[in-house]
Amino acid sequence: MFDLEKINGNEIIPGFYGKFVHGKNITIAFWTVKKGSSIPEHSHINEQSLFVKKGIFKLVMNNKTHLLKKNQLIMIASNIKHSGTAISDCELIDVFSPSRKEYINK
Repeated sequence: MFDLEKINGNEIIPGFYGKFVHGKNITIAFWTVKKGSSIPEHSHINEQSLFVKKGIFKLVMNNKTHLLKKNQLIMIASNIKHSGTAISDCELIDVFSPSRKEYINK
């Protein structure tokens, strides 16, 4: 069992504060993102599902812009280039498989 209140959050990139829970093959990231904060274009081997719990988040994937709002979810396949910007203050949940090794000590 995990208690998010007891997990320390870390600013991974400017404006993106994450709390991470890891399993053998999965990482769940709970993000608080400040309005206007952006994550540059990148890709990774991990499949990713991005769920917007609160706010509006712009995701660009395959040169297509997706404006994601509260309670919307999008899947990002392995090795697909993507980037994003918080249009408002956001709470996001990412699920990655396999687990994100670089986030294990965060």
